[in-house]
Amino acid sequence: MATEQQQQQQQQQEQPQHEQQKQQEEAAAMLVAVTTCKYSNRVLLKTILERDDGGVGLVGERVLIGGWVKSSKEKTKEPVPPQLPPPPQAVEKESKVEISCVEMIQTRIPFFRSIINVLGIGNYHAREKLEKPAPRPLTPPLPSIAFLRVSDGSCVATLQVLVASSIAPPCQLLPIGTCILVEGVLMQPSVLRKHVIELKVERILHIGTVEHDKYPLSKKKVPFEMLRNYSQFRPRTTTVASVVRISNALTFATHTFFQNHGFLYVQVPIITTTDCEGFSEKFQVTTLLGKADIKVKPNTRNDTDGVSPEVIKSAVEEKSKVIEELKRSESNKEALTVAVQDFHKTNELASQLEAREKPKPGTSLKADINFSEDFFARQTYLTVSGRLHLESHACALGNVYSVGPRFRADSTERVAEMSMVDIEMAFSQLEDAMSCADDFFKFLCKWILDNCSEDLKFLSKRIDKPCIAHLQSMISTTIEKISYTDAVDSFKQVADNIFEKKLEWGDALTADHLSYMAEEIYKKPVIIYNYPKEVKPFYARLNDDRKTVAAFDMVVPNAGTLISGSQNEERFDMLSSRIKELGLPREQYEWYLDLRRHGTVKHSGFSLGFDHMVLFATGLNDIRDVIPFPRCCGKANN
Repeated sequence: MATEQQQQQQQQQEQPQHEQQKQQEEAAAMLVAVTTCKYSNRVLLKTILERDDGGVGLVGERVLIGGWVKSSKEKTKEPVPPQLPPPPQAVEKESKVEISCVEMIQTRIPFFRSIINVLGIGNYHAREKLEKPAPRPLTPPLPSIAFLRVSDGSCVATLQVLVASSIAPPCQLLPIGTCILVEGVLMQPSVLRKHVIELKVERILHIGTVEHDKYPLSKKKVPFEMLRNYSQFRPRTTTVASVVRISNALTFATHTFFQNHGFLYVQVPIITTTDCEGFSEKFQVTTLLGKADIKVKPNTRNDTDGVSPEVIKSAVEEKSKVIEELKRSESNKEALTVAVQDFHKTNELASQLEAREKPKPGTSLKADINFSEDFFARQTYLTVSGRLHLESHACALGNVYSVGPRFRADSTERVAEMSMVDIEMAFSQLEDAMSCADDFFKFLCKWILDNCSEDLKFLSKRIDKPCIAHLQSMISTTIEKISYTDAVDSFKQVADNIFEKKLEWGDALTADHLSYMAEEIYKKPVIIYNYPKEVKPFYARLNDDRKTVAAFDMVVPNAGTLISGSQNEERFDMLSSRIKELGLPREQYEWYLDLRRHGTVKHSGFSLGFDHMVLFATGLNDIRDVIPFPRCCGKANN
């Protein structure tokens, strides 16, 4: 019995050791394993370069990688010195000595040379032919190795790839931007510097060459302003690639947050018949302009009829030159007076023609277009916000959200198309929306820190040093909530020379006011609520004071307003009177009023400027640099 107990104890002691050893072996196997893409069989560089060991544990593995050359150089192999011939035998040396003596006599004594030729001693002519230098063969190019820094967009780091000239000509591989798909073996470099692992190529499957002179990224540093003209190539730069990866992570985080909290995703329409705010400038959607020749016809004839604008502009330039010449001469004042009068008359004609070419604002085109013949048989626009359409689903499904593009035509200085995150929650009020906005924002900040550490490290070095610290501080801080009235009172204590205009109750808070409050007064995120009804959308719920509405803005230091939201008006009579008060076309909002007629519910929501969130996370200064294809006034290149 004692022996059996000892054996059982020994087995129990050996079992943890066996399991521990098995776990270590499994961990080692996982450490060595290389994960390939299911649909291309290639290995992402991220799985190699972002390992804890930097990829050293994969030495000896055969992998297939694809990417684009970020930088390159070529190194020539040192030629192998030729082997010396074996030492000749002694007999050969004697014969060579004898021959060399005869040759010396032939070259030095012309008389002996002729006698030797007559007697036929030796073979001088043969020697003479042998002495002529043979033509040198063309020198073959020395073997070399192309050292390529390759990126596939999966991470910040690049992999050093070595390609011998015997495998592919270096001239095809060296230009920046060249695309390659290669197979080889991972190995440690002979000299450890920046790289702890490199790929020695054994086979090339694809080379996408580059026209070096025409490729805009051939230079090492290209300013952001220039990159905006080449949106098709911007993701190949390290900075923009990091921005895209962070944007992708924020998108995933958005869906994760709302899915985890019971929200349903709804795709709202881009084309709408409704002005979602009641006072925004919208892009109109129509197909009629391509089918009809719409022109503004003048009511009366004048002196510009039959004259082209180019002729009048040319005349203005000529008369301006005449005036300049007369001013220099100072001899004929009467001629100068006549020339000035003629110039003013011609300039006036040019102004008249320009006014005729341009329709008067708010009249011409709409009056000439019959929208009943349009594609949708009525006036339609690109949507400004998705919140109104989300309400219809919130009033049936509870909590819903949407992510998508929104469009504004109210300024030539801002982008026309931006991504927004819109949410609506049934059975909720203003406080609930503000609480959700606070949690959502902090969740996004933490997600970026946890999942994009390498990209943030790169951006902190190149773009904004404290960007990581900003994100960390947002997670730990408590948001400040202040009413609009208290905010105005706090600005009255600020020196008058800071802002151009003194802020009075009822005025809209400008971006400068909001930034000053978050960065200078409170030094942390601030939520401002209960705005005057005149500065917020018509659907915001009217408060008991009949002057303010239950709307809020969330302002973040170094970012400005990231979130705007409200509790929406659920009372039919209140909403109907607001539509009438603002002079909005009631027929556009009948479907929206139906939600109040049938089963109304208290509800609230908000919109987050997704691109502004990416801008804050990356530390960049211009929102055009975080939007993949920015659309601005006069700029829509592709």
